[in-house]
Amino acid sequence: MSIASSRSGDLLRLSTLFVRTLREDPAEAEVASHKLLVRAGYIRRAAPGVYTWLPLGLRVLAKVEAVVREEMAAIGAQEVHFPALLPREPYEATGRWTEYGPNLFRLKDRKDADYLLAPTHEEMFTLLVKDLYSSYKDLPLTLFQIQTKYRDEARPRAGLIRGREFIMKDAYSFDVTDEGLAASYEKQRGAYQRIFDRLGLDYVIVSATSGAMGGSRSEEFLSPSPIGEDTFVRSPGGYAANVEAVVTPVPDPVPYDDAPAAHVEDTPDTPTIDTLVACANERFPRPDRAWTAADTLKNVVLAVTHPDGRREVLVVGVPGDRDVDVKRLEAALAPAEAEPATEADFAAHPELVKGYIGPAVLGPQGEQVETPEGDKVSRIRYLLDPRVVPGTRWITGANEPGKHVFDLVAGRDFTADGTIEAAEVRAGDPAPDGSGPLELARGIEIGHIFQLGRKYADALGLTVLDENGKQAVVTMGSYGIGVTRIVAALAEANHDDKGLAWPAHVAPAHVHVVATGKGTDVFDAAERLSSRLVAEGVEVVYDDRPKVSPGVKFADAELLGAPLLVVVGRGLADGVVEVRPRAGESRQVPVDEAVAAVVADVEALLGA
Repeated sequence: MSIASSRSGDLLRLSTLFVRTLREDPAEAEVASHKLLVRAGYIRRAAPGVYTWLPLGLRVLAKVEAVVREEMAAIGAQEVHFPALLPREPYEATGRWTEYGPNLFRLKDRKDADYLLAPTHEEMFTLLVKDLYSSYKDLPLTLFQIQTKYRDEARPRAGLIRGREFIMKDAYSFDVTDEGLAASYEKQRGAYQRIFDRLGLDYVIVSATSGAMGGSRSEEFLSPSPIGEDTFVRSPGGYAANVEAVVTPVPDPVPYDDAPAAHVEDTPDTPTIDTLVACANERFPRPDRAWTAADTLKNVVLAVTHPDGRREVLVVGVPGDRDVDVKRLEAALAPAEAEPATEADFAAHPELVKGYIGPAVLGPQGEQVETPEGDKVSRIRYLLDPRVVPGTRWITGANEPGKHVFDLVAGRDFTADGTIEAAEVRAGDPAPDGSGPLELARGIEIGHIFQLGRKYADALGLTVLDENGKQAVVTMGSYGIGVTRIVAALAEANHDDKGLAWPAHVAPAHVHVVATGKGTDVFDAAERLSSRLVAEGVEVVYDDRPKVSPGVKFADAELLGAPLLVVVGRGLADGVVEVRPRAGESRQVPVDEAVAAVVADVEALLGA
């Protein structure tokens, strides 16, 4: 874009701008974006996970939203706006009133009717289209909104990265056929790439799980960052996935005709894998090699809380050289939540001997109970890592203190209720598609796209007449962008030890003009320069504070993070001003050439 064609820019005077910078980091801040956005006066904490946006922060937020709106419009998406306060009934119809569990903000009105603060709006989009459209001729259709969402996060953290209130762009596509859904999905995918490219965000597209959203194909857009909450993997051959979506390559079954019978041995004082391996090598050495943790079967006891509040003790068996990744476990059990079992959970199940748990009291070989559906299942459900294939031999607990079973063969001596992807993924593990060893990295989730299919349309009765005059259930896609989280991701990726360093496209102003000195001539010249830049379409923050030291002004300029700093000070006597990029070398520019030089710099930064 060219700023020269603009009517005018904006002039923000620090003497009157509603901002107060801080020299010290806020006590609750853990990550750079949180510290700097608060210190620079972009946001202020209102409550845990809830923030007030101040003028400078709103300017950055508005620029992010503008890019999102432009790219949504470019693919034909139309903007709507739903209320955040919604009735219970639509979410009851889809099951999510219960499935969201404690993450949902619930409330009642004066007539005792149930309401919620919306975490997402699938139901409302579905019902709106149902209300207005009835024919295949009305489709395809894509609607979107940019709106505030609410989730009662148990542990809000990292400022805008994980909050209880946040702004999100959510779009929904409506098609008659699966082929139409695939085309709508690809349009959104391309729009997301253009959005993040324009915003200057580095990102990786990874396969993901759908979680409580449901649906089939699902991809996340992650901004690589060491403080990101998402772990993802990549292979040399191009495989990329959120760690929760990684599928373990399953080994072939192992013949066990020559396997010795399982035998229980005394293994005193061996409640951990390390002590068990040491004991096995000392008392029961192998002739071919030493025992390792990979030869043991670790049975991890967890407590699963279902959306209806029911608490279930679950045991997951994994090779002893791996731990259970609770995020992978929760992804597999969604929408349930999981945590390590408590002392109360163990007390309720005395058959679980800590440190010595084995399959004999678990899974199909354990005590059976009947479910409401009439199925016979173990009282304690037992799920295995996919690597525990028939024929594999293990050392595992014998359900007695100080005793373990050796040569326990999967499929011969024990079975389970099923398999689960819950073990940690490690660097060097093989990619599921055979494209090489995996490497791990962390990222901030900035976008997520789903092919929802007909889950919500089925639940809420969204149908249209097809070409043959028959009722057809509409198929849907869901596409989210974390708008406030993008601001945090940009701040994480664009800062140094002095402060923020915004890309020009999202900075609250293109140029920060500083007047240093006591004479009125300096302030008059800075005022004229600022006004002329604004007339050329440049957005300017002008530090016109008369009794503030140059050191404080420079520190504030670096903290606020405009891409260009223009200093009007001692050089004015020689007819020059200093033009200093936020990251780069400064130069002296004649006063009468300063406007043209700065405009050219700004246009170059904007890619005009």
